[in-house]
Amino acid sequence: MGLRIGQIDYANCIPIFSALQKNFDCNAYQFVRGTPAVLNQMLLSGEIDLCPSSSIAYARSAETLRLIPNLSISSINTVKSVKLFSRFPIEELDRMPIGLTVESETSVALLKIIFQKFYQFTNKFVPVVIDGCSVPENACGAILVIGDTALKWSLNFPDLYQYDLGELWFSLTGLPFVFALWMIRDEVVGRRPKEVARIRAELLEAKEIAVSSLERLASECTDYTWMSREALLDYWQTISYDLTPWHLDGVRAFFQYAREIGILEREPTIRFLEETQKGGS
Repeated sequence: MGLRIGQIDYANCIPIFSALQKNFDCNAYQFVRGTPAVLNQMLLSGEIDLCPSSSIAYARSAETLRLIPNLSISSINTVKSVKLFSRFPIEELDRMPIGLTVESETSVALLKIIFQKFYQFTNKFVPVVIDGCSVPENACGAILVIGDTALKWSLNFPDLYQYDLGELWFSLTGLPFVFALWMIRDEVVGRRPKEVARIRAELLEAKEIAVSSLERLASECTDYTWMSREALLDYWQTISYDLTPWHLDGVRAFFQYAREIGILEREPTIRFLEETQKGGS
């Protein structure tokens, strides 16, 4: 069996996966599609081998995972697809129940950090199943929405207050926010080093191809007819696919704040794939 690669069904993942699948022989790979929350669990249980997975998932299981270097799904200021949609100005949301997407752990943790650490709010958080066409009928003052659904809500519900979590984080910390890291299971690295080295190299090259060809990808993409080509291109140009030392400062700050408010028991050690390939622990 070839490497099993988790593929998130969101627009922000299209450039990398499209470049990978169009420019490299992927017959040896099995692509498994799903939401971040589902793929997180599949990665941790060993049902898939690698995936762009939620940053908070790495923090909880860092001892079993390695990060592929120079790859992420991040924002430097605005992210557009992780938003709090609110019936009230954000300053009035203290003590109100807040609805949460069930599709992402990292975005949920980020919202809790912003509310508790920076706004000193006390809220009850309620999981909510969300679609792109209607606002759930509930008593929540605001709802956290992510991915393609957030992009649709931005178009469909202009009367709601919209707060971009990437923009809020950047304004509060001055750091990028890394929503997803590319992770691979330690035991896969040990068992299949040549295949791991190959996919690592192909993903890094696919990133370079993707970033240099976003206009063409937007022209060819047929899955997002509800967005204009210009809007899709603008969204992709907003995303950062890098993982620089500055990005890692954002990751470490996120882990620190998550520990301080009780989401994490401890801050994990950040371990990269090269350490194993060179014989590191």
